Amino acid sequence: MAFDAMSDTGDEELLALYATGDQASARALMLRHAPRILGLATRMLKDQTEAEDVTQEAMLRLWKIAPDWRSGEAKVSTWLYRVASNLCSDRLRKRRGVGLDEAPEIEDDGLSAEEQMIQADRGKALNIAMERLPDRQRLALTLRHFQELSNPEIAGVLETSVEAVESLLSRGRRALAKDLQKQRSALGLTQE
Repeated sequence: MAFDAMSDTGDEELLALYATGDQASARALMLRHAPRILGLATRMLKDQTEAEDVTQEAMLRLWKIAPDWRSGEAKVSTWLYRVASNLCSDRLRKRRGVGLDEAPEIEDDGLSAEEQMIQADRGKALNIAMERLPDRQRLALTLRHFQELSNPEIAGVLETSVEAVESLLSRGRRALAKDLQKQRSALGLTQE
């Protein structure tokens, strides 16, 4: 099958093709999913090299399971997010006790130096507040707001119900709002 024709092919079909030795299907799956997995891992780990390692490991695990994939049990994307989030959680657990790297600088987006500093401070405050959240709340918020997954997709990744996801998101948002409330004026945020 030509690579261009694979853009309309479903994930499970591509995985089945890969299991039979079709390398173009592996490339199509990689191009489709690796950027989002890398985004999740980067957001969770705050380290590009580690995020790339997690992405590579998640994709390798997908290739290994391809011959044994049971169609209809899970979406490939959900399975990949679950694997990547578990790999990130494992790495974060190993880091505990060691200070996590500071939030990365925000790249130049045409803002003035002052606006960039304000945005960097806000991003840093958000990252610090996110790190104070319990792991499952942080992961749910990351998947929802940074990876833009739906609540049912998040439920699949977390292996829980949609209602539990809604609860995690609600509790996480309340905790973030409470944590950041003290810093509103320092961050240049006005009361609404």
